[in-house]
Order: sequence, then structure tokens, then C-alpha cells
Amino acid sequence: MKPKRRFFIVDDDTDDQDLFIEAVNEVDSSIECLSASNCEEALDLLKNRKMPMPDMIFLDLNMPRLNGKQCLAELKREAHLRDIPVIIYSTSSEKRDIDETARLGAAHFLTKPNKFEELCKALSFVVSKDWSRS
Repeated sequence: MKPKRRFFIVDDDTDDQDLFIEAVNEVDSSIECLSASNCEEALDLLKNRKMPMPDMIFLDLNMPRLNGKQCLAELKREAHLRDIPVIIYSTSSEKRDIDETARLGAAHFLTKPNKFEELCKALSFVVSKDWSRS
């Protein structure tokens, strides 16, 4: 039996969190989703090992106080976190955001789709790919 996969969504919009979790469950109900509503909370949980380590982190860019780019840079500085694939999950589709987050170590950039079906399709791609070899 394969070990249960765990996704961690970091997004200050609880509606976006709920939609994301619903879509993940639609794509693969065996994936456990954990969430944080800001980068400070996420970094505290991850750095201090207050939760099981996720297999993948989905990170919104536009959040108050500490934004997603700052959070990504901080995640990549931590030895026990740097190898966890980070997928940027944002309303942005700006080339400069895509390029900058790639330079900071993001594994993939996923612009939040407008339709639930499109989100499920995008997550199916993410779930099917082996990000450890990226």
C-alpha cells in the first residue's frame, strides 16, 4: 500500500482553500490536505515540525504581511523543507512572477483557474507528475 500523500495549502482566502481541498478530493480522495491562512502560520508549523511534513506545498503569492515570494525564499533556506516541491497557486499570471518564483525554487506555477473543472484538471496534472525529479 502506498503511503498517504499530504498537500499543504497556504492561502489567506478561506474560500480558495475550501475550493482547492474540494478539487483535490475530487482528483484523489486519498490525499490529505492541511492548510494555513498566512505565511507566518505556515512557517511556524513547518519549521517547528508542529504538523506532519507535506509532500507538496501550494503557496499563494498575494498575502498580507509576508507574501508568497518571501515565504518561498524562507522555505528554501530550511534544510528539512527545501526539497519539498512548492507549487505557486495564485491569481497572478504575470511572467515576472512566474520567472521570479522559478528562480526562488518553485517547482511549478499554477494560475488559479476560474472554473472548478479546470482546477481539477490542473491538479490531476500536478498529482500525476513526479516532482522529485524536476
